[in-house]
Amino acid sequence: QVQLVESGGGLVQPGGSLNLSCVASGIEFDLYRMDWHRQAPGKKRELVALIMHTGETSYNGDVKGRFTISRDNAKNTVYLEMNNLKPEDTGTYYCTGGLYWGQGIQVTVSS
Repeated sequence: QVQLVESGGGLVQPGGSLNLSCVASGIEFDLYRMDWHRQAPGKKRELVALIMHTGETSYNGDVKGRFTISRDNAKNTVYLEMNNLKPEDTGTYYCTGGLYWGQGIQVTVSS
């Protein structure tokens, strides 16, 4: 059974930071490209960042320079470090690997 479990979300003030984690089980994690997606209220789901099995990364232009995606294959975990958060970063963040999605975790940026 495949599971992707996100953690680390919450409420933060503009300019603050949050670190998301996603632990995967049931897949050969080190062979998978892993992504973070998000969906803001009333908007379409969008890709935030991805990391290839090689470690190569790519970012949505809105978050480039503020967010960092990384992975630890020994822990079957992918991370999203989010800095200088803005209210428009508010949304539900999802970890994905192949066709598999986590349940999502809420990130709210508000004063």
